[in-house]
Amino acid sequence: MTQLWDFAGGIHPAENKQISTTRPIAKAGIPELLVLPLQQHIGEPAEACVAIGERVLKGQKIADVTGGMGVPVHASTSGTIESVSLHPVPHPSGMSDWCITLRPDGKDEWTSLNPVANYRDLERETVLDLIREAGISGMGGAGFPTSIKLRPPKDRKVDTLILNGAECEPYITADDMSMREKADEILAGLRVMAWILRPERCVVAVEDNKPEAIAALTKASEGTQTEIAVIPTRYPSGGEKQLIQILTGMEVPSGGIPADIGVMCQNVGTAIAVSAAVFRGEPLISRITTVTGHALADPGNFDVLIGTPIEYLMARAGIHQAALNRLVLGGPMMGYTLETPAVPVVKTTNCVIAATRAELPDPAPEQPCIRCGACAEACPMELLPQQLFWYSRAGEFDKAEHLNLFDCIECGICSYVCPSSIPLVQYYRAAKGEIRVQQAEQLKADRARERFEARQARLDREQQEKEQRRKERARAAAEAQAKKQAKAENTEAQEQPANDRAARAAQVQEAIARKKTKAGRPAATASKTPEEPGGEPAPDIEALEKQLSQATAKLNTMQSMLDDAKAENADNVEKLERAVTKNHDRVKRAEEALAEAQTTDS
Repeated sequence: MTQLWDFAGGIHPAENKQISTTRPIAKAGIPELLVLPLQQHIGEPAEACVAIGERVLKGQKIADVTGGMGVPVHASTSGTIESVSLHPVPHPSGMSDWCITLRPDGKDEWTSLNPVANYRDLERETVLDLIREAGISGMGGAGFPTSIKLRPPKDRKVDTLILNGAECEPYITADDMSMREKADEILAGLRVMAWILRPERCVVAVEDNKPEAIAALTKASEGTQTEIAVIPTRYPSGGEKQLIQILTGMEVPSGGIPADIGVMCQNVGTAIAVSAAVFRGEPLISRITTVTGHALADPGNFDVLIGTPIEYLMARAGIHQAALNRLVLGGPMMGYTLETPAVPVVKTTNCVIAATRAELPDPAPEQPCIRCGACAEACPMELLPQQLFWYSRAGEFDKAEHLNLFDCIECGICSYVCPSSIPLVQYYRAAKGEIRVQQAEQLKADRARERFEARQARLDREQQEKEQRRKERARAAAEAQAKKQAKAENTEAQEQPANDRAARAAQVQEAIARKKTKAGRPAATASKTPEEPGGEPAPDIEALEKQLSQATAKLNTMQSMLDDAKAENADNVEKLERAVTKNHDRVKRAEEALAEAQTTDS
């Protein structure tokens, strides 16, 4: 026999489950319009992948999540896509969201299906992808995508797999009737998930107020190692953390997940969907939903197509509008009042209550807290509801968060037992929402700051790189200038002796010419006789012109080098200035020598 532990707090509210368990699960039928929200689970919303006016088949994918966490949406029956527009969706605020409107054609024609003959022949990742493509998300809570939940971190081995069939909240009997009529499918889905996770222990937990379900599961599990654990009836024993504590004696750490202690919980409805996806190839397009309440003539559990309007279900169950006081989606403890019956059934819709005024009366006016401590005694998470209430109401969210506000499972027990009729859960929900908004804004600001700092770092880096390139260019220019100067100086050193000899020869010729002129000998004779016996050679005008041309070219070169060096603020400016001065002198001497030679020749 499975050993059981206890958990803190809890209550025993009136169950009212017998209202919807008097007959088998019935088909809800096909409404005139199906409204399929693009977001029916925790994670990213799907994007429509069909066009308006397009005909689709039953089970065909009509929306998918291309990035992030999410699962696709499928057509619940064959028909035509009428619109992709905003429509009221199930939410405590009565908000609208993007939905695909499908008008059924009545043919209920399936798309091609691909059932798996033996899933054990496939890779585990392949089966997980199959579960994801079937659009399966958790059907007993917030709707976490099942394929992601079945991929725990590699460092967290799942030792215990729990199938949650406790269904502790009053009025709801969808899981109870599913376990009675679909026990084989539930065990089949459990086997697939166990094959993926390879746990050491598989447990199906059922409250002891469901004898028919316990008998059906016990029979279906014969010959297997699956445990059927019958737990005491107490709300909220079906809460994930409470159920884990009952079956294992371990507590999920604050802010942690069950995988942190080697445990994973799945809902029995999720197991049915996994079985249908693997063995029949069918995506998640319908679910079992409890339609109950004293304002209905024919309450019960229905197999409802996803996207069916609540008002259609009410008509199907024989609603008495005059007797209806409140329409509640979910159970009386954790559910919320619907603003309009036009909202559709989604993957997480397990119950709709059409309540009379006597059945679920309007809440009494809120009174001041008398500090009786009843809320703290009943809290299954062992929190301090009074302090959380004061901090939430005062807007001191940091203090509320410090008291583990986010460990609150919003079971509603504190509000239920409060003699002052304080809607404590609503305060906690509002505080959580405000904290999430602040965190989102802080994250947005942090990302903006990171982008700004990254941009500044990039600009600084580019400036440094630009400065480095400038310095490298200056250094390269200085090195090139130095090489050029060295070459010029080398050339100058090689040409200097020849130029000096030519200048001296020209001066000698000039002196000879002047001497001959004084002696009465015509200078022309000397020029006509290049070399007389016993005399000096005549001046060579062509050589002097060449010398002047070379000196001028050298001067221009050195002047250009000096201008470049000054522009770049090089270190060799003074040296180049001296070289230019020397070349000016050479040009001047060459011009004077050439002028005198030309005068003598004429």
